[in-house]
Amino acid sequence: MAVQLLLAAFLLAGGVATAQAPAGRQAPLIWAFGDSLTAGYGLPPAQGFPVRLQAALRRAGIRATVRNGGIAGDTSAQGRARLAWGLRGLGRKPDLVLVELGANDMLRGLPPSATERNLDLILRELKRRDIPVLFVGMRAAPNLGAAYRRSFESLYPRLARRHAVPLYPFFLDSVAGNQALFQADGRHPNARGVEVIVRRILPTVRKALPDR
Repeated sequence: MAVQLLLAAFLLAGGVATAQAPAGRQAPLIWAFGDSLTAGYGLPPAQGFPVRLQAALRRAGIRATVRNGGIAGDTSAQGRARLAWGLRGLGRKPDLVLVELGANDMLRGLPPSATERNLDLILRELKRRDIPVLFVGMRAAPNLGAAYRRSFESLYPRLARRHAVPLYPFFLDSVAGNQALFQADGRHPNARGVEVIVRRILPTVRKALPDR
């Protein structure tokens, strides 16, 4: 009887272990690689873009993890410089990288040609590593003039076509111009603004995720 009880316990334990073993592939990992806009500058982490995007994806039935790869103040050159070690820090290859850089280049009046070169190198490296990308565009401030604005804003669709990656044209879509959706500095979205951004970008993120 004791042997039978031990055998039954062993089989039961094996059955439980089998039932608890992970099935299928890992949940998708998304890296929001950018500047203060993806970093959630001025907001508690729980109200920042990565956490709110993750929550929206999970409400939509996608058990994705969104990691914050934003550093406030980063230009495209600084983003390019930290790309490799940032990817290593994730611990595994991401299923999607949101590339959101260029706003600080624009605010500093840096040449759009330099911004394009840096972003081109970032996209090339991600392609070399076979990592899917959602490329996120930015618009130029009106005070920089029409010529600068045309040169800066055109680089995003041009790079998206060159690298055959999906483009979300403007990170601040439906937020820019509405001061009620910005913090006191007038540059960074508040919690309400982040929710608008997430709601607008969510369908594009879902579509960009491979094998969703």
